[in-house]
Amino acid sequence: MASDARDRILRAVRDLLVAGGPSSVTLEAVADRAGLSKGGLLYHFPSKSALYVGLLEQVRDAVDDEMTGRAAHGDAARAFLEYARPESADEGGFFTSLLAAVRTGEDADPQALAVLAESFEAWERPMRSAIADPVRAEIIRLVGNGLYLSAIAGLPQPDPELLEQVFDRLLTDA
Repeated sequence: MASDARDRILRAVRDLLVAGGPSSVTLEAVADRAGLSKGGLLYHFPSKSALYVGLLEQVRDAVDDEMTGRAAHGDAARAFLEYARPESADEGGFFTSLLAAVRTGEDADPQALAVLAESFEAWERPMRSAIADPVRAEIIRLVGNGLYLSAIAGLPQPDPELLEQVFDRLLTDA
């Protein structure tokens, strides 16, 4: 039951972030959306910052699972770049709102920032393991991060065919 309540709480935070951004995430709103009392919410997450850490841990674990699975079924470097594609970069504004929440204001928490960094490390770890040349691995990481962060910032995106050519060029002889 505790796991179910925790999952409902984290889903509520995610939904609120997508619907209204960081300002919509209050303890009362999360408890209401999760179908719990505020005391029930505080039992699982004693603060708003703890909610964000929990959500970031969930994101980190999902990224780690996905990237490990993608790397096991193919080219880890291509999987890294494909994960950065604009169409998969931001689920309805969720990650943009989550970044804004944990990087600014009263909710900027060192633990949340550390888990955020772990999420990016989980994304790049299989690629770095697969690319022997550290310079090439860094170039691929920078391209992937740039593409991903441009997408969540709402910047204009490259033509998909051109993007595929960029991926091919980067990965030639990788």
